[in-house]
Amino acid sequence: MHPAVTYPLTVYYDATCALCTAEMNGMKALDADGRLQLVDCSPPGFNAGPAPREALMTAIHAVDAAGQVFAGVPAIRACRDAVGLPSGSFLLDLPLVAPLADRAYAVLARNRYRLPRWLVTLLAGKAARSSATCAGGNCRI
Repeated sequence: MHPAVTYPLTVYYDATCALCTAEMNGMKALDADGRLQLVDCSPPGFNAGPAPREALMTAIHAVDAAGQVFAGVPAIRACRDAVGLPSGSFLLDLPLVAPLADRAYAVLARNRYRLPRWLVTLLAGKAARSSATCAGGNCRI
């Protein structure tokens, strides 16, 4: 069981990363209830987050209104839950899957600037399609 999130959820992400920005823009477009507050932690000298800038630039972080800090996969899960997207919690909680998801996220985060433009465009298009087809918890098929 995961701790309950108290909204709003402040999300610290790297706006210099095309994939990160596309994902956060997609989440924000689905955020009909205003549960997410997005903060770009990429400017040099940024020091307003829950961790040093270096840690924030290594993995997405989120802090809820009660002060709970989530990093990496748990932060993504909290963001997805906040906007009503399936978080994959059941799968991510399986004993063999959870460590793999954490490792896969770490590899992706470390290599996010090296992703081919076509892959970022594909993933960004997926986020845009989700936000364009879903509004207020209702999705067009």
